[in-house]
Amino acid sequence: MSTDLEQVALWRQQRAAVAAADERERARLIHDAAQGVRRSVVRTIDAARAGHIGGDLSVTDILTTLYLGVLEIDPADPTRRDRDRFILSKGHCAAALYSVLAHSGYFPTSELATFMAPMSALNGHPNRTKVPGVETNTGPLGHGLPVAVGEALGLRLQGLDRRVYVVTGDGEMQEGSNWEAIMSAAHYRLGNLTLVVDRNRLQQGARTEDTNALDPLAERLAAFGCEVREIDGHDVTQLLGAFAPSTTGRPVAVVANTIKGKGVSFMEDRVEWHHKVPTAEQVTAALAELGEQGS
Repeated sequence: MSTDLEQVALWRQQRAAVAAADERERARLIHDAAQGVRRSVVRTIDAARAGHIGGDLSVTDILTTLYLGVLEIDPADPTRRDRDRFILSKGHCAAALYSVLAHSGYFPTSELATFMAPMSALNGHPNRTKVPGVETNTGPLGHGLPVAVGEALGLRLQGLDRRVYVVTGDGEMQEGSNWEAIMSAAHYRLGNLTLVVDRNRLQQGARTEDTNALDPLAERLAAFGCEVREIDGHDVTQLLGAFAPSTTGRPVAVVANTIKGKGVSFMEDRVEWHHKVPTAEQVTAALAELGEQGS
């Protein structure tokens, strides 16, 4: 897949506008961009007739805020040595990541129409050998955070003052590998690592607390050695504050309280939209709610 240099230029303009804006305008710019990403997610899943739309929509504000307001990256040079790293551990929500990467210019937005098609680079789970901007293959839950710990430690060993961000699902935090990784991150005092838990409280088929309770999640993360920040995961200003560097030298854990299916009223907080695909009528309604003109 090749870089879309025109889209990279647009992304750079957006980044500059976000950086120059005051707090209120910055939040508006990122929110508007996130709504565009949500529309892309709906169209992408509609074209594929498959995906995980509920979790895609819950994580969209997190991803858009990172790519427009936080990460030190260059979509025209995806493997630049001194870049920040981002890992989407909840890899089944690849449509959201692909949409953000395409809007940033890592590849043409037209490629989104090939999502999950035969021979497409845009698999149902991200693949680092096929998609520029993807740092590691994810999908088997509980793998992304351990890789992120290794990345953060590796950056330190190389003397690179860069940061690693990783987003997990909250159901994914039922995996023991994540807690082993957090213990290691705390042991090595990886202040360059930020874990973001997409806390939408729903997983496949049920609520997280009915499946295997996580609460009190913030307290548990703190007990494992993290600097914890609990926020509204759809509030851009809170997200930007939570993504600030560690103040203690410990790894940062952001509990981002979100809503599955955010932005589409009939999908919000409904477990069936974990991987349900909308009908043509529902696609039209969803796009209209997300601000698409003429929908």
